[in-house]
Amino acid sequence: MLAVGVPKEIKPSEFRVAATPEGVAELAHLGVSVYVEEGAGLGSSIPDSHYAAAGARVVPLAEDVWAEADLVLKVKEPTPQEFQFLSQGKLLFAYLHLAAHPEVTRALLDSGVVAIACETVKKPDGSLPLLAPMSEVAGRMAPHIAAHFLQRPYGGRGVLFGGAAGVRPARVVVLGAGIVGRNAAWIAQGAEAEVVMIDKDTEKLRYVDSIHRGRIQTLYSSRLTIAEEIARADVVIGAALNPGARAPLLVTEEMVRTMKDGAVIVDVAIDQGGVCETSRETTHEDPVFEVHSVIHYGVSNMPGAVPHTSTFAFTNATLPYALAICKQGIPAVFEVYPELASGVNTVYGRVVNAAVAEALGYEATPLKEVLG
Repeated sequence: MLAVGVPKEIKPSEFRVAATPEGVAELAHLGVSVYVEEGAGLGSSIPDSHYAAAGARVVPLAEDVWAEADLVLKVKEPTPQEFQFLSQGKLLFAYLHLAAHPEVTRALLDSGVVAIACETVKKPDGSLPLLAPMSEVAGRMAPHIAAHFLQRPYGGRGVLFGGAAGVRPARVVVLGAGIVGRNAAWIAQGAEAEVVMIDKDTEKLRYVDSIHRGRIQTLYSSRLTIAEEIARADVVIGAALNPGARAPLLVTEEMVRTMKDGAVIVDVAIDQGGVCETSRETTHEDPVFEVHSVIHYGVSNMPGAVPHTSTFAFTNATLPYALAICKQGIPAVFEVYPELASGVNTVYGRVVNAAVAEALGYEATPLKEVLG
């Protein structure tokens, strides 16, 4: 039976943790030894005593967790400080977003870690079961963040999302009709903003239209349509995704030049490189910057700002897979959950995910060839 480790997240302002006490209790019931670093859950308002009561061994240092664990559960990709803990054959299960983090990819390859990226676990119907909960959280956060920075004291145009009697509301353009985009559009629409959703998948647009009956305007994606809508927007929310690969670049710098002074871009796709040419990754401590008088928000771990909610949503999604990995091991677990195979990004020094390989210029090795 594999031992499981849950280290404290050390990415700036990352307060989530990869397992709840409820998740630990399920693993312990299976006979799994679980090692949790001291203070790992404090950012999510979960004290060490709750983990101990659930059956975890609470240990003082991250290096203790990594040394004891066969399967390391994390929320975000390892930081350079954690590269020293990576070792041959160890299993890492986390959001990795390797297309946007070549240095992390290199560290995983050099160490020989078997790395499973939550964001590339893909079911036959195309759904992304482990990305979905965080996409939902980030999507719902995006309009609140945009509304905040749209206020004049924070550098924005001074426009109220819902407007007022006789005054136009804010115009919000959502790029992408996936889980992030739908949740962002619904929250913005609920705040009485004028919402436009753009996507190239007409079935997704049809679904949104059928639910909201015209309260969210849907448009088919083209360069001209995006350019026209960007110029009219008070807020742009980037929510487009290519699983495992770089996010599609939909907003050029020239388009940003046409935007209103004090308009806001919330690029939720920044953890995959972003949809906007002028976007760059920021942190919760320093979340925004201006380009051409347009405010850009590029925090890559948005759900980390609401860690209690996010941690429970994360564990609810990942726990069945973690239990199966502990029971079945790799590669037998793929018989139980075949979608996990698409989540494997690196194995024994090789990139096995085609999208990640293409994005970073590596040669993709078939997973079966590496694992036999």
